[in-house]
Amino acid sequence: MSRPSRADLQRAAGKKLRDVIGPQLQILFCGINPSLYSAAVGHHFGRPGNRFWPALHWSGFTSRQLAPDEQRELLALGYGITNIVARATAAAGELGDDEIVAGARRLRGRVERYRPRVLAVLGIGAYRTAFARPRASLGLQDVRFGDTRVWVLPNPSGLNAHYQRAELTALFTELRLAAGRAGD
Repeated sequence: MSRPSRADLQRAAGKKLRDVIGPQLQILFCGINPSLYSAAVGHHFGRPGNRFWPALHWSGFTSRQLAPDEQRELLALGYGITNIVARATAAAGELGDDEIVAGARRLRGRVERYRPRVLAVLGIGAYRTAFARPRASLGLQDVRFGDTRVWVLPNPSGLNAHYQRAELTALFTELRLAAGRAGD
C-alpha cells in the first residue's frame, strides 16, 4: 500500500468508505469517521500509527497483525467495521454534534439490519455525543440495540496517547473475553 500524496488526501475529504459488514457478526467495531488517509487508501484505520490493527492482534482477536488492506478478512473471524459518520475528515473534531447524532441514527439502522452480538464504539466522546450518554464510561453499556450489546473502547488513533499499549490491550482483551458471553 503506497502512501497517498497531499493531493490524494485533499481529494479524500468527504469521501466514504464501504463498511466491512455482514450478518451474524460477533462484534461490529465502529469508528467515529474515516480519516483522510483512510479514505485515500480505501481502508478503515489505514493511517500508519493507528493502533486498531495492532490492538486486535495484541488482544487476541487475530492470530497475526492484519494490514488495513486485509480488512475483509475480519468477516471470516466474525468481526466487521463501520463508522458513526461516513464522511472522511482531517480530524474527528471537524464533525458537529448534529452530524454525529444523525450518524448514530443511521448506525442504529445498520445494527438492527445486521444484528451483531456486540457493537464496539471506538471513542468515548463520540459515543457520549452520538447517543446522549454524557456520563458513559468505557466498557459494557447499560443499553442494547435490539439484541445487540453496546461496548465502548478508546479511540485507537495514534493521536490518542492517553491510552498506551498495555491499557489498550487490556481493554480490547476485556471485550474479546466478554463477547463470548454477549448473549447473556
